[in-house]
Amino acid sequence: MIFRSIDPASDTLLWEGEAADAATCAAAVTRARAAFPAWAALPQAEREDHVRRYKALLSDRSDAFAKAIARETGKPLWEAKTEIASMIGKVDISIAAQAERAGSREQATPFGRAVLRHKPHGVMAVLGPYNFPGHLPNGHIVPALLAGDVVLFKPSELTPLVGELMAQAFRDAGLPDGVFTLLQGGRDTGAALVAQDIDGLLFTGSAGAGAHFTRVMADRPGVILALELGGNNPLVAWDGDAQAVASIIVQSAFITAGQRCSCARRLILPQGAAGDAILDATVALARRLTIGAWDSQPEPYMGALISAEAAAHAKARHAALLALGGVELLPLEQPADLGAAFLTPGMIDMTGVDAPDEEIFAPLLQVIRVADFDAAIAAANATRYGLAAGLVSADDALWDRFLLESRAGVVNRNRPTTGASGAISAIMATYALLYSQQTVRSIGPISANIVRLLWLAAAWIGLQLMIGIATAGGMGQLGQIAIAAHIGGFLVGLVLTRPLLRWRFRKPPQPLN
Repeated sequence: MIFRSIDPASDTLLWEGEAADAATCAAAVTRARAAFPAWAALPQAEREDHVRRYKALLSDRSDAFAKAIARETGKPLWEAKTEIASMIGKVDISIAAQAERAGSREQATPFGRAVLRHKPHGVMAVLGPYNFPGHLPNGHIVPALLAGDVVLFKPSELTPLVGELMAQAFRDAGLPDGVFTLLQGGRDTGAALVAQDIDGLLFTGSAGAGAHFTRVMADRPGVILALELGGNNPLVAWDGDAQAVASIIVQSAFITAGQRCSCARRLILPQGAAGDAILDATVALARRLTIGAWDSQPEPYMGALISAEAAAHAKARHAALLALGGVELLPLEQPADLGAAFLTPGMIDMTGVDAPDEEIFAPLLQVIRVADFDAAIAAANATRYGLAAGLVSADDALWDRFLLESRAGVVNRNRPTTGASGAISAIMATYALLYSQQTVRSIGPISANIVRLLWLAAAWIGLQLMIGIATAGGMGQLGQIAIAAHIGGFLVGLVLTRPLLRWRFRKPPQPLN
């Protein structure tokens, strides 16, 4: 069966190809199983060499990857560039994690010696999502290969082009036949792959699909099941400068047009003047967000949703919430000058309304007003999906309570729920050094490359300090957020990337096509 990938912004064809059927999936698993013993027996250093070559190819092809990600997903080019930077950075992060977590330990026993070893598991099936078609499956594939497993990768049927580029990079990195196999297709292909004799299923996607795979694997205990699912994430914004708090809320709710599993879906505010001020500032800021195609100039904050169908589904869910008694604060609308896949940010007051506990994968934020912090925690925990949660407050006592009582795996303070770790700050430093298009002049005996490094370091430190002051209540409160981790991660990235500058600037920077 032929299927196609369509640019959601322009409705143009990007890719088409044949979907893998059950026989193709079975043959791929057979090849993978035959390739597994030799790959598993390969010295760790040689497996690392392969993924490092893959990393180098991602760097060389970063422009092509970024454009493919932007066109297939609809996200702005600037955001697609951060995704390919994360893919590049994931290799070294995974190598370090493998060294830290694997290896072997042994100790004497009364009857000899006991040895704890880590060994490869076998044939891993990776099913990728559409919102981060490179970064998220990359986070499964690279660690699996480093561990000595072989991989069968089925990208989302909505982003097959990015999958093809990844597969080509792995092939060009010299992976032996059968170690990495690309299988394109939709739901039927995924079902056919999962039904094969695999040893692990690594899935990123919806909670509904995750529940289905859990049921499917209930009688297959030998299959490792790793599910990275969505969330109906709460953000409690309790106090602080209204404008600064609004910026955290908008980043949490509307980045990637709301198509991140870590996006805030429910905003919980106190009743009264403080909550009113935060709400007014958030509505005003969201109303000003720029929306446009991936290659628009100036670059927009938000791009298209993955498809016109996804936008239509979001509008239907929005209408259903209004029908239940929700009060519109900011309409979820299709901009008049853009295509059917575009939506403006929407906000709806659901205070006192019994709303469905579901993730709406779109730029739609539900607002809930509460009388006290006990009610805020109760509202935050009123979900089955404990993925991420956030608290914006300068009050240490409230944070201690929220950290202890919130039922979420990732708990953030005074930062977006979509915020990144210090490791991601290092990735951003790497990308800034290697792919900056700006000309920098030397200053006396200080070379242009060193000047670039110093300017980037100073700018990042200054930005982080301003964020800390704005969101945490002043210089005395900087320790409440991960400023040190952000600064430290960025500086480490600058230092570690410094040896690559000679390679990057061996010739003058070239403009993007």
